Amino acid sequence: MRIKASTGSNSIACVYVSEFDNGSLVVMVESVQPPLPRNKKWVLIVSTLFGCPVQCPMCDAGGHYRGRLSKKEIFDQLDFLVKSRFPDGKIPVEKFKVQFARMGEPSFNPSVLEVLEELPLRYNAPGLIPCISTIAPSGASSFFEELLRIKRKTYSCGNFQMQFSIHTTDRELRDRLMPVNKWDLPQIARYCNEFWQQADRKITLNFALVRGMPVDSEELQKHFDPERFLMKLTPLNPTYAAARNGLVSQIDSSWDETRCEIVNGLRKAGYEVIVSIGEMEENLIGSNCGQYLTEHLATERRLIDSYSYDIKNHS
Repeated sequence: MRIKASTGSNSIACVYVSEFDNGSLVVMVESVQPPLPRNKKWVLIVSTLFGCPVQCPMCDAGGHYRGRLSKKEIFDQLDFLVKSRFPDGKIPVEKFKVQFARMGEPSFNPSVLEVLEELPLRYNAPGLIPCISTIAPSGASSFFEELLRIKRKTYSCGNFQMQFSIHTTDRELRDRLMPVNKWDLPQIARYCNEFWQQADRKITLNFALVRGMPVDSEELQKHFDPERFLMKLTPLNPTYAAARNGLVSQIDSSWDETRCEIVNGLRKAGYEVIVSIGEMEENLIGSNCGQYLTEHLATERRLIDSYSYDIKNHS
């Protein structure tokens, strides 16, 4: 693995574009969560696919799909990020979160399961908390069955975070945002009710709030027990894909959480609600949904075009 480009800030997030032997590029990220210092919380976000076949209209990682990363290639990313901070592999971090959520839907890659089984043996990390963030594709049932076994064996008692991307309770609009066959809300609820055990972390339902796309607390109450689920609301990331497809975030500079009907409705229904706006500097860094990779490729394309122009006009 070779690092092709990097950007960012040690105080927020660092983004890396890496190239593997097949010539494919992926993005990986390390970040902290101010005001917490790195020894309190440190987050690594790695890619699981070369590109992504789903092509969600708000994600820059879609398109140019070139297959799955191997277990070794996923660990190559983690080893680089870990050893850049902790060369001996000892990670004295209270909450060390490893997210399989950068480029690619993780349930499309069985190698993610192999990594999860080996992860606690790879590093000395008492605070390890793996996180799977998924849209729950319909054809990935065997992945989720095996994930359930691994979680029960290795990551019980709150040592695993499960997150489902919902975004809206309107089925047609949800299909627009995630254009692939996937579990509906009742199917997600049935799996989660088997997945969740006493002392586990609550399962996260994530909503990147898009203007014009509803989040109905009454619909969610039909399927998801507030004792087992929490709702995480985030802005729609300012990706190139979102701008190209006319998607606008409900959360902007004038947004007031206390006046938001969605937030108030969810809390009234008994849900724990996390509003995760993050740092504006992350948008400048380009750490969102493959955004920096898109920017890097565009820069390379401009350099190639400029080089070709110079040759053509000076030969």
